[in-house]
Amino acid sequence: MRRVWHDRWRRTAGRLNSLCSKAYRELPRTAAHARPLRWVGRVALLLAKRALLLVILLVLVFVTVDLLPGDAASATAERGESAADVERRRVMLGLDRPVLQRCWEWLSGLPTGDLGLSARGVPVRELVSGAFPNTLLLGGLALLLTAVAALALGCWAALRPGSPLDRAISGTATAMLALPEFVVAVALVALLSLWVGWLPAVTITGADGGPASPDMLILPVLALTIPQTGWNIRIVRAALADEAREPHVEAAVLDGLAPPRILLRHMLPGALPAIVTGLATSTGMLLGGAVVVEAVFNYPGVGSVLASAAADRDAPLVAGVTALAGAVITLMLLTADLIRDALGGRR
Repeated sequence: MRRVWHDRWRRTAGRLNSLCSKAYRELPRTAAHARPLRWVGRVALLLAKRALLLVILLVLVFVTVDLLPGDAASATAERGESAADVERRRVMLGLDRPVLQRCWEWLSGLPTGDLGLSARGVPVRELVSGAFPNTLLLGGLALLLTAVAALALGCWAALRPGSPLDRAISGTATAMLALPEFVVAVALVALLSLWVGWLPAVTITGADGGPASPDMLILPVLALTIPQTGWNIRIVRAALADEAREPHVEAAVLDGLAPPRILLRHMLPGALPAIVTGLATSTGMLLGGAVVVEAVFNYPGVGSVLASAAADRDAPLVAGVTALAGAVITLMLLTADLIRDALGGRR
């Protein structure tokens, strides 16, 4: 009897072992199927967080514009208009209603692409459709130049840690970071335009609504690039310094590998998540600095639109520009988060 039970136990244990082995073999395949679902869920969560922050920002924009002295009806009044005419325009613009109610009505049309009407009766989408691409072109070129210059100078300094070159690049980066965009813009105009006469000081708008010639982009792009290059050089240098203390990098040094190979194969891949995050953060700074730079160079971007909207106390127009800029920044930050997760997971 004992032998019979022993045989039955062996057969049962064998079946359990076979089932466990089969489940273990199927586990990686199941995890591989679940990984895209986790990725989609993470993207949805990040988008929800960014969208909530953008909605809060737009509400603050409406409230801030409403708190400014005067209102859109009086700011856009023509000379000689009576108080009754101004009051009728105030009612037409909905300024007699609470600001939160007007904000909610504007936000309800945002998912369909309806940005509302400006204080002068022109659709906001029409006003920003011609100016915003010019600002994106200016910011995109500045971001590309910033990335190239920051990577080149940061890696160059990391090849000679503690050397006079490293200290010179770090000190120059700090000085560049401390310079506001309008100071850099004025200095570039004085040096490259008024003094040596190489580049035009102002931008002339062409028939298509953009700059009349490509050389009119050089000074605005440089004025945006210089401060952000200083910021990103420090990020690249700090990220590479952290990676230099990793065990695999120290092992590569002990193996006698060439410094450029250690930098490109062992240090830079681990530093890329921090570098990408820094560049994504620079997107918001570039769009914010573009408003000032566009005013200095008379560039046909959203800077002039935003300046006239603030003078007119035009909350829908200010909020429309903010919504488009916020969407671009949200997309860049989301891309940086996904790239950082992908690189971190692969590492």
